[in-house]
Amino acid sequence: MALVIRLFLLGILVSVITSVDRNNFKTCEQSSFCRRLRKIEPGHSKFELDLDTLTVTENGLDVTLKNIEDDASFKLTLTALADDRFHLFADEINGLHKRHRVEGIIENAPQVGKLTVQTRNKQMVVVQSGENKATLTASPFTIEFARKDKVVAVINARGLFMMEHFRRKPADEPVPEDAPAKTPEDPGSWEENFKSHHDSKPRGPEALGMDISFPGAQRAYGIPEHADSLALRTTGPGGLDPYRLYNLDVFEYEVDSTMAIYGSVPVLYAHGEDNTVGVYWQNAAETWVDVVNSKDGDVVSSIVKLVSGSKTEEKVDVHFMSESGVLDLYILMGPTPSAAVKQYASLTGVAPLPQLFSLGYHQCRWNYNDEEDVRSVVEKLDENDFPVDVVWLDIEYTEGKKYFTWDNIKFGHPEAMQHNLTATGRKLVGIIDPHVKRESGYFLHEDCLNNDYYVKTKDGNVYEGWCWPGSSSYPDFFDPKVFNYYANLYSLENFKGSTDQMYIWNDMNEPSVFNGPEITMPKDLLHYGGWEHRHVHNLYGIYYSMITFKGLLARNANKRPFQLTRAHYAGSQRYTAMWTGDNAAEWSHLAASYPMCLSEAIAGISFCGADIGGFFNNPDPELLTRWYQAAIWLPFFRQHAHIDTKRREPYLYSTEIQARIRSALKLRYAHLPLWYTEFYEHERSGEPVIRPLYYSYPKDKEVVDIDNQVLLGTSVLAQVVSEAGASSAQVYLPPNEIWYDILDFKAYQGNGHITVPVNADKIPAFYRGGSIVPRMDRPRRASTLMHDDPYTLYVNLDGNKSAKGTLYIDDYESYGYRKKKYLYVQFIYASNKLTATKIDKDADYPTLSWLERVVVLGAPKGFTSAVLTTKAGDTKLPVSYDAEGRSLTVRKPGVSMREEFTITLH
Repeated sequence: MALVIRLFLLGILVSVITSVDRNNFKTCEQSSFCRRLRKIEPGHSKFELDLDTLTVTENGLDVTLKNIEDDASFKLTLTALADDRFHLFADEINGLHKRHRVEGIIENAPQVGKLTVQTRNKQMVVVQSGENKATLTASPFTIEFARKDKVVAVINARGLFMMEHFRRKPADEPVPEDAPAKTPEDPGSWEENFKSHHDSKPRGPEALGMDISFPGAQRAYGIPEHADSLALRTTGPGGLDPYRLYNLDVFEYEVDSTMAIYGSVPVLYAHGEDNTVGVYWQNAAETWVDVVNSKDGDVVSSIVKLVSGSKTEEKVDVHFMSESGVLDLYILMGPTPSAAVKQYASLTGVAPLPQLFSLGYHQCRWNYNDEEDVRSVVEKLDENDFPVDVVWLDIEYTEGKKYFTWDNIKFGHPEAMQHNLTATGRKLVGIIDPHVKRESGYFLHEDCLNNDYYVKTKDGNVYEGWCWPGSSSYPDFFDPKVFNYYANLYSLENFKGSTDQMYIWNDMNEPSVFNGPEITMPKDLLHYGGWEHRHVHNLYGIYYSMITFKGLLARNANKRPFQLTRAHYAGSQRYTAMWTGDNAAEWSHLAASYPMCLSEAIAGISFCGADIGGFFNNPDPELLTRWYQAAIWLPFFRQHAHIDTKRREPYLYSTEIQARIRSALKLRYAHLPLWYTEFYEHERSGEPVIRPLYYSYPKDKEVVDIDNQVLLGTSVLAQVVSEAGASSAQVYLPPNEIWYDILDFKAYQGNGHITVPVNADKIPAFYRGGSIVPRMDRPRRASTLMHDDPYTLYVNLDGNKSAKGTLYIDDYESYGYRKKKYLYVQFIYASNKLTATKIDKDADYPTLSWLERVVVLGAPKGFTSAVLTTKAGDTKLPVSYDAEGRSLTVRKPGVSMREEFTITLH
């Protein structure tokens, strides 16, 4: 048996190294429900509203939605929510079965808004909530949403709405001889095969589809996770497959693809120059989304319009198609990208402030061999002056791939290993995957087997699949008993050898099943509550994240947990960071890291990164260097590599390459105060930590397709260099702003696309004029050693010679900040004076940090001194200019960051 397992896993590894095998994964045409819903003819909807059944309250309305051809009825509810949102919900009336409704994802029940009826007759009803209106038309069934009387979204505009009602198999029902002939059902409606796998579909067809049109929109964004452009491309029969949301373990995924990969966040934003509108399609089943952009019209139609002089109406059409579930749709009325994203964040929550160490550099590979290897890696990083905060262990640290155990030979002293790391300011992260090795005597398997904790087959037997340990079974995390049991496994008492300085990496949690259909669980498996896996598939990973978060929090209720996940869903940001999975050492995968993480950020998940250098294969030194330079501007910053790749720790490269990587790492560490402040402000406001250009410049049509640039808050703009041998780069600098090169301080007047020189030591990165960026410019070997270091403020003047910024300080690890134990400071520079004031006067933290320097970019020449004013009085400070006159420096103000102060230039 052991030989069989090794050969099986070897086959998996070979397929991994080769590249993704598309034949392992369905297309829409191979998915019965997608095929059915995509074939609905536009303009012939068989659904109508029965407005005679309409009931209205001060917050919403209920009405019956009928399938007039199949004699099925659904209750439709429209609710006005606070903050410019609506909620649309529909469920079957007296169905043969209960339809699945996603629970536990909305963080808090949203506050309802007031709704009033404006018009009501037999054909339509118009209701208003604040500046927003909804018009429900009975036949053809549509719902128009308007802001200030301008229609911004239309439900069922093309008549593609479908909610398949539950019914008995046709063969089970007597058919009268004189009954009219019916259109043959899709052959996969009642049972379906894919390759060697059979899906029994005991409840029959239960699909749900809805089309939504967005007049005035130029582009749509969101619905991660896909290795594709930020702006969603036009899909459709004969062209691209729809974007698929179905958490899957796709080895070495392709870029420029609409294929499903590890995560599914069903929120989409339609953006135009005047409005941005979002929709959150809360459904956990397999989902496909067709997108049609009017901007992508074919060449022939474009020529006809040009000749005729007619103008193309800007519009985006989308079509959501899910295998099962209720209609549970939130409409986010915007009207700006920022407003729409914050409206979504108020539903699914924000990322809690992470510990500072998690924003530093993470060193990982599959696998560090033993405790001596871990010690050696850290020592060599120190010897070669590379900062690092975390060392990671992949599956080989366990005893025979049994989680919550340690290899007694290679990792026989885990607590001592962790204490040694902690002594140098570092942490340890270990992997815990959901599959459980089916081995007699393994406590976790025995507990799950004896207590009935495993997912079952359709026949009620324990499901057995294959993953890294070989034969495996999978806990049913939807069962509250299993949820609590598994969370308790993370306690220091139960997870022997772990300490409170060890954090957790959840991988393979799509869930990955090597011999399952599409490398995951069969859809007709059974979970707690009688739900099939088809109904809850995309929730499996987030429930695993919830469990890990609960388990880590229970170890120390005052210490913020850190964990990383691969599979994710809406709301995952409340528990975990994520990464983009098993990428490859290719320039195209480096390029994809920015749009992939930007898509996650606007979908609520800012704490995103990609494996530096690529997980598979071996990057050449130039690619690796460029990856480090780009990755410092993404929130999660980790190098990781496959077990068959060459070792690639930074100290293994030439002196020249080491110098470039070291510079990138130190630039990241210098900006940790900015990163930390941005994450705090994300928790307060819901705004993404990293942002695409369209988000911050929504009126600029030139930026709607730019996704190789990232904004860190409102202060930094960086662009990935993703071509070998590049000596220059085309960069878009938004107009009416001054942009300062971060390294040489050269000022550029933003006016659209410019060409900037690029050498091997840098990528384009700029401070925005008008921002003040806090930095710590004393190099350290780990962020944990920087807590009391002094600050330098980079004051980047705009055209009015003014700037502003913020700084957040606390103890960097506890929840004390939620009890007002923090400093939140605003800096304003105007009229040659820098002022620091506390934003939250009732909050305080006894930091030992102080102000070491102030560097003013764009300052006019002529200043000869500065005066620091505090409660203690005035102090004169020296001022100097750099050789090129690009910056002015005020040295050693020496004032505590806890104090309010002013510095006036003279």
